Amino acid sequence: MVAIAFCKGHGTENDFVLLPDPDGDLDLTDNRVRALCDRRRGLGADGVLRVVRTKALRDAPAGIDGDVWFMDYRNADGSVAEMCGNGVRVFARYLRDAGLAEGPEIPVGTRSGMRPATVDGAGMVTVDMGRVRVTGRSTATVGGVAFAGLGIDVGNPHLACVVDGVEPLDLTVQPGFDGAVFPNGVNLEFVQPIGPDEVRMRVHERGVGETRSCGTGTVAAAAAHLDARGQGTGTVTVHIPGGTVRVSITDDGSTLTGPAVFVAQGEISDDWWAAHA
Repeated sequence: MVAIAFCKGHGTENDFVLLPDPDGDLDLTDNRVRALCDRRRGLGADGVLRVVRTKALRDAPAGIDGDVWFMDYRNADGSVAEMCGNGVRVFARYLRDAGLAEGPEIPVGTRSGMRPATVDGAGMVTVDMGRVRVTGRSTATVGGVAFAGLGIDVGNPHLACVVDGVEPLDLTVQPGFDGAVFPNGVNLEFVQPIGPDEVRMRVHERGVGETRSCGTGTVAAAAAHLDARGQGTGTVTVHIPGGTVRVSITDDGSTLTGPAVFVAQGEISDDWWAAHA
């Protein structure tokens, strides 16, 4: 069996296992994703990023050139996700550091379309996150308390709730949400304003649970904060448990700027891979 290489990295402590697989040869089953992400029996991560050429991916969306590097993102439970802002930052830096792409702008294909990213010399990455679309209003429930939220689409579904304080919330269990509004699940953000252009955020990610950060979630948090202030555009600093990012929202799109960090690289045991098919 050919050795399976991996790299471990994170974006504001939202962590990922990257699997270089340019020709789409890996049999990346749901069980293998779950095992890789398990923090006791695997490498431990919030998700898996497979580094594959678009032309080698069977379910790639239309309109992305076949030679573009595609971020095939899987949540920790094995489910496929449309988009991951922190993942794009880590993915783009990997492409640059591995010599697979030249800057300054690095094209990244995702199931939500193209997400160009710019990597600077210090490992900070700015991602073009596309247009932010408000989808309506709904509520999330934590500990029997309902919180009003703004439905937001950033290539994947979010419900961002502006609250008085994020620390008391118990996000170790799945918050309640309206399944009729979000039939495919939803990422849930709880946003505490601490200044006119600054918020704290905690997030319960669909298919993962509470994470230290969520890139698309920080964009949703910024949009909800601006909406609560009667604004549609602006720049917001978002503090999450894993660090700090900057989100800018305009009439035409949005950007997310934050760090991408690599922790380790190596090879996955053949026996381990075979045992978790």
